[in-house]
Amino acid sequence: MLKEHCPHCEVDGWAFKYLLTQTPLFNVVCDVHPLREGHLLIIPKRHVRCAAEYTAQEWKDFKRLYEDLCQWLHTHYGFVATFEHGILGQTVFHSHIHLLPFAGAPEEVVVEGMEKCRPLAKLEDLITIFLQEERYLFFSIREKMWVVDPALGAPRFFRDRFAAALGCQERANWKLSAKDPALMAASSAENRECKRRFDVAHSTLSHRPIA
Repeated sequence: MLKEHCPHCEVDGWAFKYLLTQTPLFNVVCDVHPLREGHLLIIPKRHVRCAAEYTAQEWKDFKRLYEDLCQWLHTHYGFVATFEHGILGQTVFHSHIHLLPFAGAPEEVVVEGMEKCRPLAKLEDLITIFLQEERYLFFSIREKMWVVDPALGAPRFFRDRFAAALGCQERANWKLSAKDPALMAASSAENRECKRRFDVAHSTLSHRPIA
């Protein structure tokens, strides 16, 4: 089901300017407002709030995409981190999982300390946590995954934290960066280069990229 005026339901809209690939259930795009080159989004075609609410088939498709894209980013950019605001801290209320190159430590993201984080053994633990708590703040760096104390939740929680860790705070608030012509020109150049790399190397993924 699609929702009117949702940017992630409007596949001809601005959020899909740099479409990389798709499956019957998901689209993969470059974030139009990237924190850095290689910042991707996995977006379900169905309007749903977070990954923990995916159907069994959506979850199967998502996990395959997630693992493939993490490997692609690691291969082509050297490192990878991911995050999702599971209901908490969203500014677009349609599930979208962020993947981006990031080589820092988790303490650079959760500056309050790792005692505010709970490690996950597997990605599917998000479903259990959501069923129990009805929200989560999820992030990963390389192969390690955590959920963050929901009491820290705020709009753009992870965008702000990763932007600070990357030294690009001016990119954190995407609504403001969209009004900055110089910043948008730099973001467009980065996304074109990311798409070029993806298209050249698409054989590393199990899904054919969109021409």
